[in-house]
Amino acid sequence: MKQTAQSRHPFLVALGERVRTLRAKSGMTRKQLAQTTRISERHLANLEGGTGNVSVLILVELAKAFDIPVALLLGEPAQERAPQASSRAQIKRIALIGLRGAGKSTLGARLAKSLGFRFIEVSREIERLAGSSLPEIYNLYGAAAYRRFERQAIRDIVQLKEPLVIATPGGVVTDANSFDLLLSQCTTVWLQARPLDHLSRVRAQGDHRPMAATRTTQRAAIDDLKGILQTREMLYARADIAFNTSEYDLATCERELLKRLQST
Repeated sequence: MKQTAQSRHPFLVALGERVRTLRAKSGMTRKQLAQTTRISERHLANLEGGTGNVSVLILVELAKAFDIPVALLLGEPAQERAPQASSRAQIKRIALIGLRGAGKSTLGARLAKSLGFRFIEVSREIERLAGSSLPEIYNLYGAAAYRRFERQAIRDIVQLKEPLVIATPGGVVTDANSFDLLLSQCTTVWLQARPLDHLSRVRAQGDHRPMAATRTTQRAAIDDLKGILQTREMLYARADIAFNTSEYDLATCERELLKRLQST
């Protein structure tokens, strides 16, 4: 289609160059930016080429994705931001680590809702990437393939330019690449619980892996759990915050953890 003079307006050309530069600096592909902003890749391509039809809402979504004032997209000098009244605004990503049954999914979902953040479970992202359930990944491809999917899922998640609460798999700390990325890009929280609470929560979910996989007594299952924790404890301890979910009910856990995060 032949471009009109209006479609190559200098403002649109300059805006396209700014968006292209900001996307490159943020390390996002056009596809990732499209997923974050919910703007089609085709529309973004036109916008970056200086021919896009730009609405105020699109500018707002792009500014949010790049974490900048809309004025910077428009090429106007932005006024200095006022200090935030709460440190909550400074927390962009919260990664919950710990053994299964510590409360990462349940507490994480509540925490995200309270903060107005998006909640993501790494396990669900792994399944989406692999096109298979976690048991199928292990059975068909093995542990090494699972770790590859896990690394890719975490890389994709931390590139999202939006506030997040991330529930991670219990063994993520044993993969140095994935854990170092979480430590560098997130406020990390080690969720702890009493052994019996771990066990009851996991069993309530109908999941017995790997605790008591071949041994059925409660004592044996707790011994398995303690053994796993012992091998990972020094890794979990690298987290920014340690928080025991057995000390409070769920609502109080949410309230107390929010306090801890705001004071970090």
